[in-house]
Amino acid sequence: MQSENPLIADFVKLMNSAAGTFAGMTREARDGARERLKETLGGLDFVSREEFDAVKDMAAKAREENEALSERLAALEAKLAK
Repeated sequence: MQSENPLIADFVKLMNSAAGTFAGMTREARDGARERLKETLGGLDFVSREEFDAVKDMAAKAREENEALSERLAALEAKLAK
């Protein structure tokens, strides 16, 4: 059932326009915030997963070599102590 009252019809049109404007402002604010976040994060120095894994592997290898050298040193020191 529609109203024949022009005042109510104008009020409904105004509310529909306001809702559309508010939705547009919300979209614009969201898109602007997303763009600012991309710009901010784009300036930071992040490493890729491949680079991280490569450095992690290098550290593990260095740790193993360090342990092997420590054992070798302990054996040489024990030999000299005799």
